[in-house]
Amino acid sequence: MKALVFDSFGGPDVLQLRSLPDLVPDRGEAVVSTRAIGLNFADVYRRRGTYHLAGAPPYVLGYEAAGVVVRAGPDCPVQEGDRVGFADAPFANAEQVRVPGEKLIPLPDDLSFESAAAVLLQGLTAQYLVRDSHPLRRGETAVVHAAAGGVGSLLVQICRQLGARVVGLTSSPAKRDRIRELGADAVFLSSEATWPDAVRDFTGGAGAEVIFDSVGATLLDSLRAARTGGRVVFYGMAGGNPPPVDARVLMDRSLSLTGGDLWNVLRSRQDRIDRAQELFGWLRSGAIQVEISRTFPLADGALAHRHLEGGGSTGKLLLIP
Repeated sequence: MKALVFDSFGGPDVLQLRSLPDLVPDRGEAVVSTRAIGLNFADVYRRRGTYHLAGAPPYVLGYEAAGVVVRAGPDCPVQEGDRVGFADAPFANAEQVRVPGEKLIPLPDDLSFESAAAVLLQGLTAQYLVRDSHPLRRGETAVVHAAAGGVGSLLVQICRQLGARVVGLTSSPAKRDRIRELGADAVFLSSEATWPDAVRDFTGGAGAEVIFDSVGATLLDSLRAARTGGRVVFYGMAGGNPPPVDARVLMDRSLSLTGGDLWNVLRSRQDRIDRAQELFGWLRSGAIQVEISRTFPLADGALAHRHLEGGGSTGKLLLIP
């Protein structure tokens, strides 16, 4: 089987397609033949060396894909021929992936492999942000950074589905209309230093109940935009490492700052299935829509990474084996 690999950290050009041995499942595992693979900023961070990678090269990126079980080991909860997806199993950038059975999510027949690979990791991320990191209540104002991106676009839609007012932030004026189409009540440019003031004006001077910050470098501005007693949820570093936060800032305005990571809420197979079922229900009802921005052959992984880092796309990028 072929896999997208790299031997040293660096830019997109370190990625190359290489043949690796076919996989054999251990007890409780299955080998999945991937049909669509989700590309995420976490893959960029790992390729750069920002996120730690265990083991020795060649490294294989990716944690999200959808496909068909081709081999199942003893005591595995799935069987050959099952349509499955996963959002938290490593080495997904390959034609075959060995996945623990507890991490496999059954896919309904009416959900395509492309849609599953586009929605699982980012959709489950958006879901836990509004269910676990900040249980969103109807009538609250939520600010969403990178609102045209993969997680951001789903987060805007889910916040609207839950009855919140949504402020979308984007660095690109060209994406404003798209964010409004997703359901945002207001859209501001994060590249303008006055955006926290614009959020306060939008909320009658109070500030927002919650700011979902996936940029990192904007963390202090996010705290400025929060209302007294509000919360900032930090869950990504697309714009660079976050600056240090003086805890007195939190004390003075009774602010909360929390981190979020999907791996910490997917504790069992039943967790994954239950959360995915809610996500699939939102898709079926039309409450949310997943936008696939572009697909790339797995062999063009370097081109896909450059496209993602360029910031010009909206929605999800997929790799197709």
